[in-house]
Amino acid sequence: MFRSGLSNSLCNAHMLASFQHMCLPRACARLSTAASLSDAENTLRRSYLYVPASSSRMLEKSLTTDSDVIIYDLEDSIPPSASDKDSARQRLSDFLNNTLVTPQPDRIAVRVNDITTPFFQSDISQVLKLPSVRTLILPKIHAPEDLHYVSRVIRNSLVHESSRDPSISPLNIVASIESARSTYNLGNIASWKSEYGPITGGRLRSLLFASEDYCADTSVIRTKSRQELLFVRSRIVITAKAFGLNAIDMVCINYKDLNYLKDECEDGRKLGFDGKQAIHPTQVQTIQSTFVPTSQEILRAAKILQQMEAAHTSQRGAFGLETTDGGKEMIDAPMLKQALKTIHAAKMAGLEIPI
Repeated sequence: MFRSGLSNSLCNAHMLASFQHMCLPRACARLSTAASLSDAENTLRRSYLYVPASSSRMLEKSLTTDSDVIIYDLEDSIPPSASDKDSARQRLSDFLNNTLVTPQPDRIAVRVNDITTPFFQSDISQVLKLPSVRTLILPKIHAPEDLHYVSRVIRNSLVHESSRDPSISPLNIVASIESARSTYNLGNIASWKSEYGPITGGRLRSLLFASEDYCADTSVIRTKSRQELLFVRSRIVITAKAFGLNAIDMVCINYKDLNYLKDECEDGRKLGFDGKQAIHPTQVQTIQSTFVPTSQEILRAAKILQQMEAAHTSQRGAFGLETTDGGKEMIDAPMLKQALKTIHAAKMAGLEIPI
């Protein structure tokens, strides 16, 4: 039998309290903390679709996408002339201010031009006048000093130019990792905090991998195997998770080959990425259906929760779980933590969960 949602008593606060009472204290403290943090994160962010702000048609079309996050782009998809940048900036402002029904603010992000360009400060000034924008994508973040500079520009704009109330709509920051220097400085970037605090200076929420810029900077030669990017992608995931950030995987540039996209999504999910960038609307469904637990993973997680409850009732902290090939896996506290996260992710995606 199946049902949607997570009314399953094994996954509610009472069951977690029971686990804490019966399991090893240190393991259970970690489980409770992980569960509470997950419960605070109620929005799936699997797909990040880029939409050029230079095109009124594409802006309008963005209203029909199911992408978890829509990134309205002022950077690479806009020609580098001042007139084109100004036009795109104004077009996006008019669209978000005057369209009757726009995406929910938690789905809206804007990629601004990088801090070394003459367009950056104008981008920030305009974006902060748009209360529906809650997330900034910052390209070419090479070191924490870059984030400090961004934070100062944000605060200055809030104080002198914007009527935005940052306590109502604080800015989330996504740092784009796209160079050898940024890879070298990953830990310092991920641990960054604004000197003005998260309300007025912005809060770092995610690390994003810009693979093509990274390859251009490092002379790495791209192949379909992605083997040459395994090191940097793994580093981004591990560093992001070490500091409580989301990790966003690279764009699949072959937007017509959905089978290859599926393989790349599965690869990214196995590495630990939370979501993936998209450059075409046709990529969104594949990304969103891949960055969720599979039915087999959900079934296994449900079995672990059910059988661990029985083990705890018998004053045991571990048990043997039968596998599909006739073997047995030893299940203890770390596997229980994984199972809880799997069920939580399934709940957020609205997937069926076995009782």
